[in-house]
Formats: sequence, structure tokens, C-alpha cells
Amino acid sequence: MSAWHDPDRTVIDAFLDKSQFRPGSRPTYRWFLRSFEEVALRHPAVDRQMLDDWLGGMATRWKLSTLLNQVCIVDRFLDYLAQNELIPGNPVAELRRQHNIKQNKPIWRALSSPNPDEALADLHRPAPYGSILGEFMRDHVTLMRNRGYQYEAQAYWLLRFDRFLQSHPELADEPLETMLSHWAAAKPTRNHAAECQKLGRILTKARHRLDPNIPPKRFNPRPEREVAREHRRPHIFSLADIRHMLEVARSYPSPHAQLRPLTLYTMILLAYCAGLRRSEIARLDLGDVDLRSGTITIRETKFYKTRILPQSDSVMTELRVYLDARRRAGAPQDLQSGLFWQSHFNGHHTPETVTTMITNVMRRAEFKPPSGRTGPRVHDLRHSMVVNRILEWYRSGINPQDRLHFLSTYLGHRDINSTLVYITVTQDLLQEASERFRAVGVPCLNGEALS
Repeated sequence: MSAWHDPDRTVIDAFLDKSQFRPGSRPTYRWFLRSFEEVALRHPAVDRQMLDDWLGGMATRWKLSTLLNQVCIVDRFLDYLAQNELIPGNPVAELRRQHNIKQNKPIWRALSSPNPDEALADLHRPAPYGSILGEFMRDHVTLMRNRGYQYEAQAYWLLRFDRFLQSHPELADEPLETMLSHWAAAKPTRNHAAECQKLGRILTKARHRLDPNIPPKRFNPRPEREVAREHRRPHIFSLADIRHMLEVARSYPSPHAQLRPLTLYTMILLAYCAGLRRSEIARLDLGDVDLRSGTITIRETKFYKTRILPQSDSVMTELRVYLDARRRAGAPQDLQSGLFWQSHFNGHHTPETVTTMITNVMRRAEFKPPSGRTGPRVHDLRHSMVVNRILEWYRSGINPQDRLHFLSTYLGHRDINSTLVYITVTQDLLQEASERFRAVGVPCLNGEALS
């Protein structure tokens, strides 16, 4: 009896057709899924036993590293079967939920190990907000998000603290200050010390909100200052650097994806000229580009803001070239399809993929070393846009202070203070500011303003 009903054996082909894989990849994926189907035919259900039998057979023909790189196609196939009600559910996703694991690949690695039960037990993570303070912290995160805050980093700190408390049940009856001191002593790094200070401030404020009789506590600001002092300084690209990067992107070698060089070129162009975040680049739809008005629309991004950004004629010309190439490449033309289209992930690149693609261009342009995290980041293109715009204002005789609120709105910032963080003092910017001071301030110092 087969694990799913498919007497004509057409389910795999239907899945491959819907997924729109590249023609060259389809034979490999079909063979891989057929091997999975052959094992499924011998089992009444797609369950842990069936997965163990299939992995055992594949391990004799494939290296473990190669096998783990290919199981993603089986993950997607299992989701397809579950969505079409051919199987009750994805057993790998169920194991992930049982052990509180975010990704499927560690589950596959554990199932492929010599002792799967022990490996799965090692993967197990405590349930979110399962500690003595779990309900209090969950309610606080819900409250802040209901008020309009994204509250991602803070929720991550609270979850880490929650896992720590679950692993130290002896602290359950201790006061909050004792719990925080033990958490601060768990790691000796400066980043952890600063995180503990922020976490303590969040929890004491939340507790004071529930009970005003509990006085707020003053925390030592030194750890946060030390971390801020060590924070990596943004790399400011010059106009020549941007031109070089665009040339490298346009000539990027991509024999199997003809549209990729122009995609990279346009991504970098918008990241710099429009100052877009990587998530904003990834979420752009075809309908967000208005060639008639010369604008692009950024919808519901950070701080839940939507903004319409006018672009220069040269940028719109390059966008028109990209859209023509995109149409010739056979990309869908409906307005909800991804501007930077690809056949996976609902036609959109993920923000992580955007980072990887632009970073590869930076490495090829020799702005970053061949490997590692050192060197410029993708977000530094946004920093460079701000600094170079202010530099252009100085050179045009415009007072930047009169324009900063416009720049803040253009970047999608909550207030002007967020924009000030992007102003990195470069040598050119310092020179222009000094010249501005010399022209205005020197006559005052010489007493000319009083005459």
C-alpha cells in the first residue's frame, strides 16, 4: 500500500511543473523524488519509519553532505503533499515543532546520524516562554507589538533569558535582580553585558507599569557605551567606488542565469540611489515601479511606513532597461510578481539572498576579502547615499540642516534622530563643513559682523 494515492504516478511531475524549476534541474529532482516514492510505496504512511528507511538507502549511494544539500527538495515535496491532502502532514515539520527547531535541516541531519533518537534529543530546545517569567514576558511583547512596535530584537533577548531560566530552575524563587545577575555572569563578553543591561531595563519598566509601587531601577550605562565604542564604522563608498561596483555587477559571470548581471546592477543602483534596505529591495513588486511618474513605491516596511520615492531620469532609464530584459527573460508580468523575479520563494528573493548576491559583487570588486565578515556591508550603501547627498548639498551651497527632515522622510525613518546615525564624518565632509565654518564664522571672529 502506497503512502499516498497516486496510481498513475503523476504527483511528482505535477509538483515539478508547479515549482517551475530550471529545465536543467528537473531530471535530477525527478530522480531524487522517484527514489523517495519507491520507498513510500512500501509503507502505509509517510512517517518516521519511512524516512529512516529512505535515508538508510540513500546513505549507501550519496555522501552525507551531498544528501543534506538535496533534502530541501523532499521538504518542499512533503509540504506539497500535505497542502493537497495526499498525506496528513509533513513529518519533518512535526518533528521540528516537537523539538522547537526553526529549520528542517537539523532534523534531517539528526535522522541521518547513527543514533537518530539521541541526536534529536540533543536538538531539543525549551518551549518559548516556558519559564517562571514566561507569561509575563510574552504579555509584554504582545503589548508592545499591539502598540505598533516591531519589537524583534527585544523579543529575541527575552527568549534567550527565558531559555536560561528554564535551564536553571533553582532561580525560580529568586527576585528578578538575582536572575539578571546570574544571566549577566553566564557569558563574560561585553555584548552580553550590554544586552543584560537593556534586558533589565525592559523588565523593570514592564514590572513598574503593572505595579507602580515597584520603583524603577537605575542601570550602569558603561557596558552599552563600551559596545557602542567598538561598533564597526560604516564604509562610505565614493562615487567612483559605486561606478566600479556597477561595472562589476554588469559583467558578473552567470552562464545559467542570463538576467542575473542586470539584476545585480539594478539592485545595487536602487540600494544606493534610493537608499533602500535589503528587505525593501527583496519585497519590491513589478507594480511598485511607475515609469510615467518616475517613482518607486516602498510598501509597509520598517515602522509600518509606505513611501513614494521620486528617482532621477538616469535611474528610471536603467529601470526601463531592466524591465525590458526581465520581460524578454519570460518573467511574469502581473503587478504582484517580484520586481527582481526568480522561480523560487513565490517569485521574490529573500533579504538574505539579496545580501549574498550584492556581497558577492563587493568581493569580486575587491571591496571585501574572498571570505569572512570583514569589509563593507550591503547596508553601507545606504550610509553612503546619506553622506554623499549631504556632501553634494554642501558643495551646492545648501544648508544640510534645512534638508535633513526631507532626507529622513525619504529614507523611511521614524524621526530625524535615526537619520543622524547615518551621518559618518568623512574627510571630504569634514573639509566642506570646515569651509562652511570659515566662510561664516571667521568674519564673526574678526568682528566684521559687529561693524
